[in-house]
Amino acid sequence: MSTRPAPELSSSSKRHHFHWTKKIGTEDDDDDEIPPPTAAKPSAIPTLKHSASSITRDESNARFGGGGIPTPRKKLPAVAVARLRSVLSSFNRNRFGSSSSGLGPRVVGTLFGSRKGHVHFAFQKDPTSPPAFLIELATPISGLVKEMASGLVRIALECDKKQGEDNHRQSAVRLLEEQSWRAYCNGKKCGFAGRKECGAKEWKLLNALEPISMGAGVMPSYGEGERTEIMYMRAKFERIVGSRDSEAFYMLNPDSNGAPELSIYLLRV
Repeated sequence: MSTRPAPELSSSSKRHHFHWTKKIGTEDDDDDEIPPPTAAKPSAIPTLKHSASSITRDESNARFGGGGIPTPRKKLPAVAVARLRSVLSSFNRNRFGSSSSGLGPRVVGTLFGSRKGHVHFAFQKDPTSPPAFLIELATPISGLVKEMASGLVRIALECDKKQGEDNHRQSAVRLLEEQSWRAYCNGKKCGFAGRKECGAKEWKLLNALEPISMGAGVMPSYGEGERTEIMYMRAKFERIVGSRDSEAFYMLNPDSNGAPELSIYLLRV
């Protein structure tokens, strides 16, 4: 039996068949024939990651205040808000009042004067402390006693704010340190009032009234060689500070059914 020689393949088919087998069988030759794709620069990937992480950090800082961890916000209940407001208001009262004049929310008030003389008011922190506010009114004490016997008495003392250059130092002048006032009693003008320093005569009277916490009466006094009678009334007062330019003193009397018999208002207008 005769054998047939194998048919020769054309050069093109050889090249094509050779290429196909070469792609599958050998990897090294494939790298020589087909150049690999150009790889990205190694520095580009870290830069991208760094920029992405920085953007994420910036967004988290902007949202959560720089910590990166969200902080839950809690709403305060209405009771807590009310307590906070009361604490702030008491702080304002203490800032304007107690720290500046030495007086607290409860003070000792003394009204006194000779039977034929003028009315004097003194407010003290306690019966043994010097008066933080001592003022003399042009009103005779006999007329004020008649007003109090007829009903409630409201005394308003007004002073003026300084203008011009004095306005800059006005904040340094406390309300209880004002020297001159306009006085009103139950809406009627009753002259002027002036601040006084506590002298030996006033100290002697206040020391004599130290054991008395509440009450009114007449006590003897000697002045300029003659015997006189001093009318007085002492009670506890509630002090309310509205601002640097307004304060009020309300007499605390358990027998007045909640309405103070005597109220004194200090205003700087």
